[in-house]
Amino acid sequence: MRKWCVLLTLLVSLCPGLAGAADQPVTGGTLIWGRGGDSVSLDLAQATDGESIKAGIQIYENLVKFGDNSMDIEPQLATSWEVSEDGLTWTFHLRKGVTFHDGTPFNAQAVYDSFARVIDENHPFHSYGKWAYLSLSLGMVKEVKVVDDYTVQLVTKKPYAPLLNNLALWLCPIVSPKAMAEYKDQIGMHPVGTGPFKFVKWVKDDQIVLERNENYWGDKAKVDRIILKSIPEPSARLMALQSGTVDIADDLDPDSIALVKKDPNLEVIEKPSINIGYLALNTEKPALKDVRVRQAIAHAIDKDTLIKAIFQGLAIPAKNPFAPTIWGYNDEIQPYAYDPQKAKKLLEEAGFDFSTELELWAMPVSRAYMPEPVKTAELIQAYLAAVGMKAKIVRYDWGTYLKKTANGEHDMCMLGWLGGNADPDNFLYGLLSADTAVTPGAANVALWKNAEFTELVKQAQKIFDKEERAKLYKKAQEIFHREVPWVPLAHSTIVRCYNKKLHDVPLRPNGLNSFQMVWKEK
Repeated sequence: MRKWCVLLTLLVSLCPGLAGAADQPVTGGTLIWGRGGDSVSLDLAQATDGESIKAGIQIYENLVKFGDNSMDIEPQLATSWEVSEDGLTWTFHLRKGVTFHDGTPFNAQAVYDSFARVIDENHPFHSYGKWAYLSLSLGMVKEVKVVDDYTVQLVTKKPYAPLLNNLALWLCPIVSPKAMAEYKDQIGMHPVGTGPFKFVKWVKDDQIVLERNENYWGDKAKVDRIILKSIPEPSARLMALQSGTVDIADDLDPDSIALVKKDPNLEVIEKPSINIGYLALNTEKPALKDVRVRQAIAHAIDKDTLIKAIFQGLAIPAKNPFAPTIWGYNDEIQPYAYDPQKAKKLLEEAGFDFSTELELWAMPVSRAYMPEPVKTAELIQAYLAAVGMKAKIVRYDWGTYLKKTANGEHDMCMLGWLGGNADPDNFLYGLLSADTAVTPGAANVALWKNAEFTELVKQAQKIFDKEERAKLYKKAQEIFHREVPWVPLAHSTIVRCYNKKLHDVPLRPNGLNSFQMVWKEK
């Protein structure tokens, strides 16, 4: 017996792959990532869609970042920072020895150009972009100062507590100034950052190819390359995952996720999300101006049944504009009960014209917060019909859908939010304040302009004490609930489905991760 043990030990020492192969990270290989649609722009400061963000955060880095599996703030291109006593000046000390993918150095000037092009109309790169989500990122920054090569200051218009979390968002990437000057308004097709992966090519509506950055300042990516494949149909993404054609499949529907869980070659990780799927009601459309009509729509939709039919247990009903996993959530608010009779009564009281046919815009792509958008739209259409409201389902390609809803062309539209920076401000000010209801390019696609609500969330921005901020946010949620600019539908469970040959696969609560630490068995 001892002779066999000695022989086995010798074999293991000569062939380490025989023991613990799956436990020892290896370098190399291609990670193929199946997703529901193509990116719109890889200039993340302009990005408004999840598919752009997924690809872009592999390429770019920020001053600070969220944790790999949390929303805690960690250093990235800034190693440390401090804020002045008056809360107006943030000083960031930058990492040295970092280069962009084009070989140019990262320094304070690069931070200046990356931020000033967004906030300064006189900056030479400003006209190359459309900064739709400025309010969610650098909107409160009035000046960027270069102190020295590795120190930069951001001066805000007022004390602004959410700034650090905003800087970790995809909306605040540090971009090569040389690339911005060279590619101008086409920088979104030619991204150049400092991240663990470099951009190689983009075949529209097919794939984006990235490769490992061999000159990366930190731990180099484990895989040689990432290919992001556009596979619009969830069933096709499932088949690709099952067959091994892709290593990861995003935004699968619940039926597909159930099948993945039964497959011995596949893995599923789940986490409570900070996202929301919602039905936005365009408050500027004549048929939806009366709050009683919007309240009626809220009463007409059976969220519990919708969640059972669409999410199959992988979501909870939503009643507020952000998830209960985020601080400041007002759990005392009672949701609008499913009550068709009350809905009919409210419509009659409002003098609603039942001959009106409203447009119900359905997303053309699946998302974690909206895994089956067409089926969801059909259910909502049926619920509205049951109370006498006519709704026509409308669909566009994803880029057109985002542009038209931001321009307020819809009556009702289905959208969602990944959770961004896990700060209530990201939802309440960013998606619902009067400041963000300006077309074209509105983030507040309900075009809801409530002065009291907006004042509360703007006041909260100035307060660094989290408990005091939370009090204001809870009042704001009461106004939102009463006025119904959205019908909040669901907070989904974040799910990542992948082949078991992958290891160290991360999952943040917002579902957005760099994959530099992921490795693949050979």
